[in-house]
Amino acid sequence: MSLEVITSYFTQYGAIAIFIIVLLEYMNLPGFPAGVIMPLSGIWAARGNINFFWVMVITLAAGVVGSWILYFLGYTGGSLLLEKYLLKFPKQRPAIERNFEMIRKKGCFGIFLSKLIPMVRTLISIPAGVLKINFVKYSISSALGVFLWNLVFVGAGYFLGDAVFEYIPL
Repeated sequence: MSLEVITSYFTQYGAIAIFIIVLLEYMNLPGFPAGVIMPLSGIWAARGNINFFWVMVITLAAGVVGSWILYFLGYTGGSLLLEKYLLKFPKQRPAIERNFEMIRKKGCFGIFLSKLIPMVRTLISIPAGVLKINFVKYSISSALGVFLWNLVFVGAGYFLGDAVFEYIPL
């Protein structure tokens, strides 16, 4: 998804677009990079199109809901899905096994830390569901990690956006 398309969605649909695009990004769907989406929403807030607080609320809610979807996917059928996935992409097995091991060792603190690591932050939800981590603890750990990740990127857009992205017509 191009920068112009994301920008036009923000302009046309406002907060709803932010929620949906961030939700899809947290579901690890290709074409929705956080490094673009989050700063753009911060720039949008800096330019007065939306309040910074509401951008944080919207992106946090979208991130948590996206994480829940992947968690429940892992919880309900993740083992079977994971085996099929690994048959198709066997080179991914070491990364996935590291995620499982980290969750087993570090528990919810590992989930929190994982939410701060690119790529791992979205994928960690499926193994957490497969391992049937306590949902409330998982949700709290995820929400804290999602909030911190989003704060850094939305904040970067808010404070540095115009200097870096002068040409973006938001």
